[in-house]
Amino acid sequence: MIPEFWRTRSIQRVNDAPAAVAVVDQRRLPFAIQTITLQRSGDAIDAIQQMVVRGAPLIGVTGAYGIALAAQEAPNDQRFWGYLAERAGLIANARPTAINLAWGVNRMMQELRHHAADINQTIATAWQLADAIADEDAATCNSIGLHGLPLIEGIAKRKNGAAVNILTHCNAGRLACVAWGTATAPIYHAHHAGIPVHVWVDETRPRNQGARLTTWELAEAGIPHTLVVDNAGGHLMQHGLVDIVLVGSDRTTRNGDVCNKIGTYLKALAAHDNRIPFYAALPSSTLDWGIRDGAAIPIEERAASEVRCIEGVVNGAVHQAEITLPNTPISNFGFDVTPARLVSGLITERGICSASQTGIQTLFADRYANK
Repeated sequence: MIPEFWRTRSIQRVNDAPAAVAVVDQRRLPFAIQTITLQRSGDAIDAIQQMVVRGAPLIGVTGAYGIALAAQEAPNDQRFWGYLAERAGLIANARPTAINLAWGVNRMMQELRHHAADINQTIATAWQLADAIADEDAATCNSIGLHGLPLIEGIAKRKNGAAVNILTHCNAGRLACVAWGTATAPIYHAHHAGIPVHVWVDETRPRNQGARLTTWELAEAGIPHTLVVDNAGGHLMQHGLVDIVLVGSDRTTRNGDVCNKIGTYLKALAAHDNRIPFYAALPSSTLDWGIRDGAAIPIEERAASEVRCIEGVVNGAVHQAEITLPNTPISNFGFDVTPARLVSGLITERGICSASQTGIQTLFADRYANK
């Protein structure tokens, strides 16, 4: 039986009328497990911007629920659609890099207009559609895991039962999605199948999503893992301690360039130099059909305080400490782009394809034809 923890949702409805949405506050992990209730569309925007929720798939689903909240709070008269369109624009632009956010918002708005009826029915439809998008994300990530599982199985056979060493970067786990995760989903399925695995977890500065979130997930799942500093990946690969690299994606172009958490590109370079397979796991909602070259992806620059300060526990209480002089100039790019030539393949809900326009088109010909 699949452990319930792997399927436990990071976002879910808490009541029906008026409806609200509960999300795990990822800023508090691993020191405390807390949830926040989103009751208005502004709450969804704040949750996305303040990284209460994070991870491209989860941001997309939160955006969808934001539209349902906006419909619920909108004036129940001729101003309804104007208000909804205004809130949709604000939600879609809450963060710039992850394409899933605009995808979730646009899908909601297109389908609501297509099925437009009276206002009360439109509100009900909005909640039904947001729930369906959340269900779809959970099922999609489970499928990503099943399609990625043979990669780990093949390495395990070649190693005659020795543990498969997997390097991952940032958090592409169930906390970044509704459930299961992207890069972690094949790991969860391998562990459940009895395949010995060990995960090298990058700390992922500056917000330490690997140290704080991925290690927490893997510990809860009972999967062996070791936390390493971000710059250790190349050393591990040089010494034969990594069998495969699995990462997520915040936006993947139609030619297979992968945008992900800053530092991913360096891992891909090291993997390529050491002939280690490097795969990106992503739902099709992360594919940006309108961009061919990764250079066109908008890269979010975040606050200097994320680099200047670090958070930890002292005597049971959470504190922040500055690690630089206050006047130190700081640049904080949130993402980088790994060129398709460095990517061994893309693991999607429909299977694995090459990181190329041809490969993506082969799996998603029905969607590609409409772009």
